[in-house]
Amino acid sequence: MNNNLYDQNNVNDNGYNNPSPYTIYPTPKLKDNKKGRKKIAKSIQFIASAIIFGIIAGAAFQGYNYLSRPNNEVNIDVKEDKHQYDMDDVSSVDDNQVLPINSTNGAIVTDVSEVVANVMPSIVAIKSTSTVTTYDFFGRKLNRSAQGNGSGFIIGQNGSDLYIVTNNHVIEDVDYVEVVFADDATAEATVKNADPKTDLAVLIVNANKLSEETLSSIKVASLGDSDNIKVGEMAIAIGNALGYGQSITVGYISALDREITVDGIKMTLLQTDAAINPGNSGGALINIAGEVIGINTVKYAAEEVEGMGYAIPISSAIPMINELINRELLNESERGFLGINLTTARNVTEVFSQSFNMPVGIFVNDVVEDSPAEKAGLKQGNIIVGFNDMKVETIEDLLNILTYSRAGEEITLVVKVLENGEYIEKELKVTLSHRP
Repeated sequence: MNNNLYDQNNVNDNGYNNPSPYTIYPTPKLKDNKKGRKKIAKSIQFIASAIIFGIIAGAAFQGYNYLSRPNNEVNIDVKEDKHQYDMDDVSSVDDNQVLPINSTNGAIVTDVSEVVANVMPSIVAIKSTSTVTTYDFFGRKLNRSAQGNGSGFIIGQNGSDLYIVTNNHVIEDVDYVEVVFADDATAEATVKNADPKTDLAVLIVNANKLSEETLSSIKVASLGDSDNIKVGEMAIAIGNALGYGQSITVGYISALDREITVDGIKMTLLQTDAAINPGNSGGALINIAGEVIGINTVKYAAEEVEGMGYAIPISSAIPMINELINRELLNESERGFLGINLTTARNVTEVFSQSFNMPVGIFVNDVVEDSPAEKAGLKQGNIIVGFNDMKVETIEDLLNILTYSRAGEEITLVVKVLENGEYIEKELKVTLSHRP
């Protein structure tokens, strides 16, 4: 700290502060004073002694430190460039593992090119063709072909079947679906199964019809855990925006568990400020480690709103994706029988739930005698809220699931039971039977 109370920019060669650039003070002379000289000599001796003591103490301390330091302790030499780091110390990993981008000193990550390069082989563009019917001025029916665009990502392979996940609204009511892979190769895709309520769909591509070059260039996406993400984490949206081909946008997780109503269906979604545009639907929302944490589904569009995109959390989507992959349409004789009187059952809607403090689900009034449901312990007044890992909110949900559930299959029925004035969640193991 400089204790001189003058402007250092206005100091002359003699060390004095000039109040005016034209005023110069002469150098003062010391009086010839014996007492003064003695005092100065003593001061010099004291300062010299202090300096010698400091040098000896410092050397002794360094010697002790050297002798007493453990063998595995290393002195770190600070480099002039403090941002340098050694990449040679990174341990070896599997080829398919995606490494996070390295940052130093807590710096903000601004380059996600390595992450995107690792993830892009699992992303696909989806082109669809549908027939639109219109009527002219004279009432004549006209059919025309309409093109649609979307995105998806490869989630697995079983034999020759390559599974691709996308949104239901991307492939709903379409006549033809084409998939474009990262190397620009195209292939026809068929819809394995779709679920409008969760806005999820699974496509199948015959891997045997793909070239060796394409098969060697594509990858299965790595799935993350959306239950453990936090607001403020970086998010990267990848998709076929506007049908121009794959592109990325970068942002952050803005909010969790946002309840959004889309086409009359309420969904719980992730909110992000990464731009999601037409054609991005069905694409992947990934974290900085290159893991899929969400499925891009919708952008909130309004003049007064900017930067509000939404994605289906991957952790909540996985049970339905597994169901869509494994689901087989059964004829009526093969379908499982549960044993609930659906004519007397009632849907507990959101309005009833808030008015009567009841969980959303199916209120059971009658259980068929000696049915699988009765044997499992289902009783009048129970509210069905889940079937295996899938959420059940309406009678239609349950009927849809039973359409694909085989007789003899053991399922887990999730119910809410009223006990001591509170609804407690319980799981009932039910073995479905043939319809009597």
